[in-house]
Amino acid sequence: MEYITSIKNLNLKFPKEEGLLFNDLSISIRKGEKVLLLGPSGCGKSTLLQVLTGLIPRSMDVPLKSESIQIPDSWGFVFQDPDSQFCMPYVDEEIAFVLENLRIPREEMTDRIKKLLTTVGLQLDNIHNKIQALSGGMKQRLALASVLALDPEVIFLDEPTALIDDDGTAQVWDTVKSIADDKTLIIVEHKIDQIIDIIDRIIVFTDDGTIMADGEPAYVFSHFKAEIKRFGIWYPNAWGEYIKEKANITYNNYSDTVLNLDNFRGYRGKVPAITLEKATVQSGEWIAVTGANGAGKSTLILSLMQLLRTTGEYKIEGRPIRSFSDLEKKTYFVFQNPEYQFLTNRVIDELTYDIRQRVSPDVMKQANDLLSLFGLKDKQNQHPYHLSLGQKRRLSVATAFLQDPKILLLDEPTFGQDSKNTFKLLELLQEESRKGTIIIMVTHDLNIIHHFATRVWEVKGGKVICDWKKDEIKREEGRMYEYTY
Repeated sequence: MEYITSIKNLNLKFPKEEGLLFNDLSISIRKGEKVLLLGPSGCGKSTLLQVLTGLIPRSMDVPLKSESIQIPDSWGFVFQDPDSQFCMPYVDEEIAFVLENLRIPREEMTDRIKKLLTTVGLQLDNIHNKIQALSGGMKQRLALASVLALDPEVIFLDEPTALIDDDGTAQVWDTVKSIADDKTLIIVEHKIDQIIDIIDRIIVFTDDGTIMADGEPAYVFSHFKAEIKRFGIWYPNAWGEYIKEKANITYNNYSDTVLNLDNFRGYRGKVPAITLEKATVQSGEWIAVTGANGAGKSTLILSLMQLLRTTGEYKIEGRPIRSFSDLEKKTYFVFQNPEYQFLTNRVIDELTYDIRQRVSPDVMKQANDLLSLFGLKDKQNQHPYHLSLGQKRRLSVATAFLQDPKILLLDEPTFGQDSKNTFKLLELLQEESRKGTIIIMVTHDLNIIHHFATRVWEVKGGKVICDWKKDEIKREEGRMYEYTY
């Protein structure tokens, strides 16, 4: 059987990195194979996809040497960050741009665009919609639609469902499966349960980009499970085993009210984009904000952070909140896209930026401990933009733990993370809630909802429609699947 893409003896080094990411790495992939690349966050999976397509070094100047690199004749790439691949400002124009390059007659384009959007489950009243008005999950579906418009022979998928709810994830993978028979798929993905049935081969990497295992899924998971678990790589039932080992997840009980909302509304333009009629939140509560893509979850968090115009009553510890300046030292926000909050040129400076006026030996020790805990100690002098997406996310979240806020707002903080870093992050957040910090987290992960959250706000159609306490969450599991997933 012929190889459709391959690399022989690849050596690659990022600027300011001490060692090689890949050291004489060789991989060959056959035509029609469905290959899943697994490994801890930052091990080079996304970089490898970019080398196999020629994006490195043709579009991204990264020093590399190899004996040979075979690039597919026809390929499409769905990136981790969908914004990085869009060329046009509007949804229909983005797909039309692809169709124009394929010389599709203009009169056929509208029907093709609508069909592609339907295929990936992106339902829009108006296809001439601004891309930047879409939620993160909706953008990822658009990115997949634009790649499917190419009808490529090889599809590279770099965590294409990271920002999509479980129902959307199933829909995306069903779409990929429906067109996959005669195509080669090379996939980087942490959420493996919904794709493992079509995977022919798994290649597992250690944290330095060395191949640890290569073979059929059953063989890899049976013969290398201990190593996979040690490196923090997701595997079937990883969550179940973690919860069993942790036994009980407990919280302190607090009675002091910190947050009051009444007739609270956040605006995008002149009309409310999110509404929360009434809520009282006590210290130490962990609220999971959940709902379908585009429902208004991120809008709610942005409104609470006063990054959008709001109306209604909003009080923290009895004091009215009317602007961003009123929130100083009271709240801290971790964006869905970590690059939105980076302000410095070094990882260590980013971590300590907001506390630079009160840096002390104790604070610097805490900062260095956080870098070690999140696997970023050897990256402290790098530019944040040079990190992998998972590492960027870990850095953005780590900054929150030096702030000591009353309320911590997080938008999908675990996406793109391996199991080890996911569990570390959740345990740190759990410790913060035990100290009394209110956690308000946008998440699609039912495991987080069931095992860590003490409360759930469900968002639908721009409104918080349900507010469930801890004892109600398990009872309402079916409704969460029905409406959210």
